[in-house]
Amino acid sequence: MFRLIFLCCLSIGLAHAAPTAADNDDLEALINQSLVMSEISHISQRVGSQASDLVVNAMGFLGVPYKRGGSGIAGFDCSGFVRAMYENTLGLVLPHNAKAQADATQIIDKNELQPGDLVFFNTLRRAFSHVGIYVGEGKFIHSPRAGGEVRIENMSDSYWRKRFNGARRVSPNSLNNPSDASVR
Repeated sequence: MFRLIFLCCLSIGLAHAAPTAADNDDLEALINQSLVMSEISHISQRVGSQASDLVVNAMGFLGVPYKRGGSGIAGFDCSGFVRAMYENTLGLVLPHNAKAQADATQIIDKNELQPGDLVFFNTLRRAFSHVGIYVGEGKFIHSPRAGGEVRIENMSDSYWRKRFNGARRVSPNSLNNPSDASVR
């Protein structure tokens, strides 16, 4: 008998404590918002990790010689270096031409630069004639010129500061014709 009364009281208490439809909606909205924020955080960490992987991979090629038209371990030109790093690290295929890389990527302000972004320079008296990968703290990695090798430079050095053309961010959605390897 005591058990029966206890179970009745317990079920009445649970029925009374059950959330209303409005409470369920608020709880569901809170859970959904939490899931969205978690996904945004996860994506942000993944993007940061990918940029780090890209920069670390690029640094593994320090000292590789410049080779006009090159895009491999035997040597790189500037756009071939950028193309190889993006393709080998992130699976994104960029054109093999600095100007075409600038055209295929999103314009960002210099103040928005993050590791993995592209930096462009006017080194041949034409816009976007040279490209490198921003590594952070005002520095970038690139394959500079004939006789040179992959190295890190400071963007605040007068040579690079005077020739800076702009910054770009690579995103899979921004690539117009990623398989255009014919443009050199």
